[in-house]
Amino acid sequence: MAGVTPLVEHSATELAALIAARELSAVEVVTAHLEQIERLDPHVNAIPVRRDPERVLAEARALDDGPVRGPLHGLPVAVKDLAEVAGLPWSAGSPVHRDRVGAVDALHVRRMREAGAVVVGKTNTPEFGFGSQTYNPVHGTTRNPYDPSRTPGGSSGGAAAALALRMLPVADGSDYGGSLRNPAGFCNVLGLRPSRGLVPSAGFVAQLGEVGPMARTVDDLALLLDVLAGPDRSAPLGRPVPEPPLPDVRGARIAWVGDWGGRLPTEPGLLELCRGAADVLTDLGATVEEHVPDVDLEELWRTFLTWRWWGAVEMLPLLETSRALLKPEAVWEIEHAAALTARDVHAALVARDAWYAVVVDLFDRYDAVLAPSAQVFPFDAAVAWPAEIDGRAMDTYHRWMQTVTPWSLAAVPVLGMPAGFDARGLPAGVQLIGPPGGDRTVLHLGRAHEAATGWVRRVRPPLLDVTPAGPPGTPPRPGR
Repeated sequence: MAGVTPLVEHSATELAALIAARELSAVEVVTAHLEQIERLDPHVNAIPVRRDPERVLAEARALDDGPVRGPLHGLPVAVKDLAEVAGLPWSAGSPVHRDRVGAVDALHVRRMREAGAVVVGKTNTPEFGFGSQTYNPVHGTTRNPYDPSRTPGGSSGGAAAALALRMLPVADGSDYGGSLRNPAGFCNVLGLRPSRGLVPSAGFVAQLGEVGPMARTVDDLALLLDVLAGPDRSAPLGRPVPEPPLPDVRGARIAWVGDWGGRLPTEPGLLELCRGAADVLTDLGATVEEHVPDVDLEELWRTFLTWRWWGAVEMLPLLETSRALLKPEAVWEIEHAAALTARDVHAALVARDAWYAVVVDLFDRYDAVLAPSAQVFPFDAAVAWPAEIDGRAMDTYHRWMQTVTPWSLAAVPVLGMPAGFDARGLPAGVQLIGPPGGDRTVLHLGRAHEAATGWVRRVRPPLLDVTPAGPPGTPPRPGR
């Protein structure tokens, strides 16, 4: 099999099996991906931090000389630059941390290494992960593999672009307000935002950020999720999440929330394209119903903003020491964090609890919910964020991603998966949202959708056929 298909075209699951069976070596697999990175990354700037290839290959040789260490044995990975990796630059895309180097591996990075993965570098992200457009003044702009004039989304944009161009077999990402879901849709790959606590993180507050897997197949998502998931004593809120019974696709009940009854503006053509994913599930035997949750969507948005600002409180010292180095969106977040009161935070806690009760009732009626993963198609990489959608002005830098925020607040699992392409060849994606603890539910339903559509396999980025290197481009214009 390996002699017929280039190694980088294989799924992570296939590669792991071939390495474990000693039909391929870790050196062969890592070398193939390093060559792919060298050939194609100059076009997209997805992996701006790279380890010395000789050290990487030495690690691969050591793996070949020993027993199989785990499910990722011999697979190359590049870690999103929001996460700490021992010995690698860790700027989080900010000039404030331009010279910072990681001292230890973050928990999920350590788990990937222990499972046999070989870290080859770090993937690009917006500054501090603020925004669903991947650019920063340290590493520049990441571009979309399907149209390099456009953004791959974010904040896991580097990971998504690298996966689409077969530079990595799997990748880690993280998601606060769509950062696994939006780039998956924009780059025609997959990303899973897991249930709260399934992939552990430090802290006693259930903030909205989650680490999760990205991949080109559902099976590969499940492979990496099994490595990342599970309690750890360093994470007090990490825990096994009980799994509800898997629904049969035939007979599954799915709610389509769309644009929330017209309350969310969408770029013309996007809603209809995303609705096609519901039609695919209908053809597979599921029952799909139009449904808009009975909730004040603007109150949910205000609740999301308060939680976001609360999460930025730790960054308050930067206003005094580094304001001039921060992008406007980061300053905006931190200034609002400075103005928060205990009453504001309490109100956001109460509102989130009330919304969760609505979500629990929703999943008494439905097995899953379907919604667009963004409200626009991939946009100009020279623009920091869409100023308007279909004539409606966006009042914040992330309002165009409002479609994802209710499900972040609910802490339920969400699979970001491809929905198809518009007439320009631009990808779009949908969110397949599961009940509390229903990570396997969304993977199960997503696997059926994947088998029926084959978007990742059938529609390849044109850049895969490009040989000469090209410049990654310039940063976006600020303030849009």
